Amino acid sequence: MPSKYDKREPGISRRDFLLKTAATCGLAAAAGGWGYVFYSRDPVRRRDTKIFTFRDYRTEIRAVYPQLAVVRGRDTEKMVVAAIEKIGGISRFIKPGERVLIKPNAAWDRQPEQGANTNPAVVAAVVKLCHEARAAEVWITDVSVNDPYRCFARSGIEDAAKRAGGSIKIATENDFVDTDFKGESLSIWPVSRFYHQVDKLINLPVVKHHSLSRCTMAMKNLYGSLGGQRNRLHQDINTAIADLSSAIRPTFTLMDATRVLRRNGPTGGNLSDVTIEDTVVAGVDIVAVESYGLRFLDLKVEDIPFIQIGEKRGIGISDWRSLNVAELNV
Repeated sequence: MPSKYDKREPGISRRDFLLKTAATCGLAAAAGGWGYVFYSRDPVRRRDTKIFTFRDYRTEIRAVYPQLAVVRGRDTEKMVVAAIEKIGGISRFIKPGERVLIKPNAAWDRQPEQGANTNPAVVAAVVKLCHEARAAEVWITDVSVNDPYRCFARSGIEDAAKRAGGSIKIATENDFVDTDFKGESLSIWPVSRFYHQVDKLINLPVVKHHSLSRCTMAMKNLYGSLGGQRNRLHQDINTAIADLSSAIRPTFTLMDATRVLRRNGPTGGNLSDVTIEDTVVAGVDIVAVESYGLRFLDLKVEDIPFIQIGEKRGIGISDWRSLNVAELNV
């Protein structure tokens, strides 16, 4: 008894066979033609992407003002106001209608007392000054190492900045654009797009020990602009930091030395590693600001290769004592 699965295809005539063969050949020829038209040497067609470069965020140099302002005191807001006033006042740097990006160190899931991030009171004071200068928008951002939402919350920066009228900008994976640093170690690298959407950039580092570079202050704080696998840059970290400082030229730098993480940086964690210095340092010369901060960590310029590289490139002057420096207590 034949099975129900034992079926045979009906026969095909010679005429039908020739017609089907002709149709198949026609389709093959058409496919070959389209393949020739769209042929590319690339295995996968690539989409062209724009390569960005940094604008120069600096303002006109004015010799009438001190190049460095060092202010000591207990009231953080008064210290910040006095330091910026000494180097020309906020209106020298921020014009009405400008969009301002503030870059604190907000890399770590730590509380303010642990000294791993910029003092939130410093951030709030600068945000207020920008609004007094009638900035259109004031953004605060960092590419945190730990979870960014926790970093901004636990550091106190989120609450302080919002109370002062600032907007926290946390970069997601879609917020990075290829940017040409034109450096020796850093060439084209993903950077937070917020840097390309503002008129001015204010650098707000904190003074800390760093296990690899020995210190992290004004110059290394710019690492927080980068996405991608930043640990790859650690193989030549001194050149990478100098490349950062060559490409990114902040409007001014205000360095937070109210609390200094002297050991076990950059993350810290123990209050015994933190000293209270109650100092802020402001200036337009990032190398000079960096060099002044070394005193808090018992370091010298000769100990820090990236400062020496930066000075050789003409980024700034390491001998801050040779500059016009204003020092005061408030």
